Amino acid sequence: MEQLLPAGAEQPLLTTLRLCGKCIGYRNKTEAKAVSHHDSHNRVALFCRDTAGVSDPEAMVGCFHRLHFHRHADDRRLRGHTAARALKMKPGWVFQHDHDPKHTARATKEWLRKKHFKVLEWPSQSPDLNPIENLWRELKIRVAQRQPQNITALEEICMEEWAKLPATVTQDKMICLPCKWVVDGRCEPLNTSTAVPRPEPRGIQYELDRHQYNYVDAVCYEHKLHWFAKYFPYLVLLHTLVLLACSNFWFKFPRTSSKLEHFVSILLKCFDSPWTTRALSETVAEESEKTGKNDDLNDANDKKKASSVSDQDVEASIPMLQRTKSRIEQGIVDRSDSGVLDKKEGEQAKALFEKVKKFRIHVEEGDIVYRLYIRQTIIKVIKFILIISYTAYYVQFITFDVKCKVDIERLTGYRMYYCAHPLATLFKILAWFYISLVIIYGLICMYTLCWMLGRSLKHYSFESIREESSYSDIPDVKNDFAFMLHMIDQYDPLYSKRFAVFLSEVSENKLRQLNLNNEWTLEKLRQRITKNSQDKLELHLFMLSGIPDTVFDLLELEVLKLELIPDVTIPPIIAQLSNLRELWLYHTPAKIEAPALAFLRENLKSLHIKFTDIKEIPLWIYSLKNLCELHLTGNLSADNNRYIVIDGLRELKRLKVLRLKSNLTKLPQVVTDVGVHLQKLSINNEGTKLMVLNSLKKMVNLTELELVRCDLERIPHSIFSLHNLQEIDLKDNNLKTIEEIISFQHLHRLVCLKLWYNQIAYIPIQIGTLTNLERLYLNRNKIDKIPSQLFFCRKLRFLDLSHNNLNSIHPDIGLLQNLQYFAVTANRIETLPPELFQCKKLRTLNLGNNCLTALPSRFGELTSLTQLELRGNRLEGLPVELGECRVLKRSGLVVEEELFKTLPPEVKEQLWRADKEQA
Repeated sequence: MEQLLPAGAEQPLLTTLRLCGKCIGYRNKTEAKAVSHHDSHNRVALFCRDTAGVSDPEAMVGCFHRLHFHRHADDRRLRGHTAARALKMKPGWVFQHDHDPKHTARATKEWLRKKHFKVLEWPSQSPDLNPIENLWRELKIRVAQRQPQNITALEEICMEEWAKLPATVTQDKMICLPCKWVVDGRCEPLNTSTAVPRPEPRGIQYELDRHQYNYVDAVCYEHKLHWFAKYFPYLVLLHTLVLLACSNFWFKFPRTSSKLEHFVSILLKCFDSPWTTRALSETVAEESEKTGKNDDLNDANDKKKASSVSDQDVEASIPMLQRTKSRIEQGIVDRSDSGVLDKKEGEQAKALFEKVKKFRIHVEEGDIVYRLYIRQTIIKVIKFILIISYTAYYVQFITFDVKCKVDIERLTGYRMYYCAHPLATLFKILAWFYISLVIIYGLICMYTLCWMLGRSLKHYSFESIREESSYSDIPDVKNDFAFMLHMIDQYDPLYSKRFAVFLSEVSENKLRQLNLNNEWTLEKLRQRITKNSQDKLELHLFMLSGIPDTVFDLLELEVLKLELIPDVTIPPIIAQLSNLRELWLYHTPAKIEAPALAFLRENLKSLHIKFTDIKEIPLWIYSLKNLCELHLTGNLSADNNRYIVIDGLRELKRLKVLRLKSNLTKLPQVVTDVGVHLQKLSINNEGTKLMVLNSLKKMVNLTELELVRCDLERIPHSIFSLHNLQEIDLKDNNLKTIEEIISFQHLHRLVCLKLWYNQIAYIPIQIGTLTNLERLYLNRNKIDKIPSQLFFCRKLRFLDLSHNNLNSIHPDIGLLQNLQYFAVTANRIETLPPELFQCKKLRTLNLGNNCLTALPSRFGELTSLTQLELRGNRLEGLPVELGECRVLKRSGLVVEEELFKTLPPEVKEQLWRADKEQA
């Protein structure tokens, strides 16, 4: 066995081996070993290795002895120099070989001396001192597993397996040598100058073999090597895993990872959304427009004056109570134009708005992300301090030289060993490098902790974005939502700026408007226009997200109904609807722009508002100076000072009709004040008892009064003071008697009295004093008899007695010569009096659901009859005289089909023909 050693190998044996061990271990020096190995086939293989691994082998055929040694001397020297240069060894390297006979021959020694080779002295019978023996063992095992069959295969297998040997195989945990001269428990070199030489201890009778050295290495490594030097790589791995776990825990914890992943997903979509780019570009365009206006001062001043005049004109009619509120609180907003967006892009942006809303509601509820992040940062800082504290202290215990004193003399013959830790130098270098990295990482963690503790990360303000953009309504956020935005600002503030677009209601309204315009075309809206009962063109929009701009191109529109539209702003373009006179806002808290309000003030005549909360009533309605009719449906009870909101009614000086559908217990004072110039007051109290009605006396100009479902048990006396009343409606109350009707004689203008849907059992005879009465509704009561005094009301044109308990019709019915409508449906009438047919002007006669068995033949005298109801009786046939009712049609004859078939064919043909002519 032969090998090359670094310079300095001429030192004593123990020192030289220690230096070799260092080179083999972790120092940046290089060691080469050129080993000639004799196989059984007279083939020599030359291998080299260093700390980085193994080098390329060479093979020579032949059996070496001392003559061959001289014969190939020059080649050996050349290969030695070549190996030294290949392994980058410094000049002065040392040649080492064992005590093979050809190595110890006198001729060999003489040749080495002449060639100036430095040869390392080597003890006899000590093959295990050479660490390459471990490499030989590994190589032999690998070659044996391949089972070579010939010389060539052996050579190839040796080459292949040598190249496969990993570098770790060439590195030992510890290399120990026995100390032969121990003085006072210390290992000392032999002092040859002493007069009496000390005998060399022989130990046990046999010399140490390779297994004993392995055993010594293992024992010393386990018991005498410091634990930090032994477990340093594992500590580094453990600390790294802990720090990684702390850094990534919030990305894996279910309650935080879902929020973070959702936030990143939404953030990226918002950043890439075309709507974000368009919204921000509109802001830039608006700023450039402002700059252009500043350049043209004259035009700007003119526009400002015109705008101020318009605003003053609008605000002049706003009640004093509302002038203390801001324009936004009153529902008056400014106009901002919207661009055009692709329909698909608009739908995607709309979905993003919904996601952002839901995400904000969910994330702002708690601060678990913030708390978890600050806790894991604190843990990392504590971990950093711990690592630096003990690592900086224990790194000094990583040493190359290890003295090992173990009690294994009975096994090896030696008690003291001097060991080298080959990895010590590398471990120490890595330890300091690791400490440097941990210090950098720890400083970053400490900076993060100071940053979190020094700022309010649970609140995020978009103030700067509100100032830069036109979206002044972007709300500030809190808790985890704010913390995540602070974190994303550390990466790029542009993300937060683009994300803020989806938090603005103004931006959402613009997008909603664009989507509406794409969906609701002018043709589609025209198909929805209908004619109402008043023969007016009406458009009803239900559950939309706003008002499409195309609505304002329907110039013929007269009535606009908006129902269940949660957020709508009436734009100035409404001025194009010059025929618009009536507006319905059902559960639609509409806002309005100032120019649109100026238009409605001049043109709107009727307004219908239905609400759940009184705060939904827009305050701008009280500035509609030309409003004549107002309908309010909703909760107007006295709780929480609700009347304050409707105090603005006093400003509606031209209001003539007021309808309230609510649950009042008394009339609000503001209604009484408005009643001075009201002509019609309608109160539907939804079954709640209306107790205080004395204030009605002040409404002297009332011509129509409706008190529906007010749970009245008697007719209020305050009504009798309203001398201008023409119509009284007391529908669906709890009236059982109407004795107070005698006081109606003072109401000389009363022409219509509606007492329907009550509990009235009889009609007092004083009913005859109402001589001007033209319409009387007594249906849905419990009346069983009609007094003859009723027929003193000779002007009656409409008399409804249906759904009572009448058994007959009074003969004096013939006195009502002006009667046009007479209904006794759902009574118990068995016969019709002949006097009924004296009412020549009768147009509608409802006799259904009675006990009639036959009809008189005088029906032909009712020549004006257009509707006759006979269904639900016990008739067996119809009189032929119905054919004399020339204006009666088949659709006006309400009767069973079997009875209709009893008429003669010519009569049936006449009725059908009248229907066809009308069609």
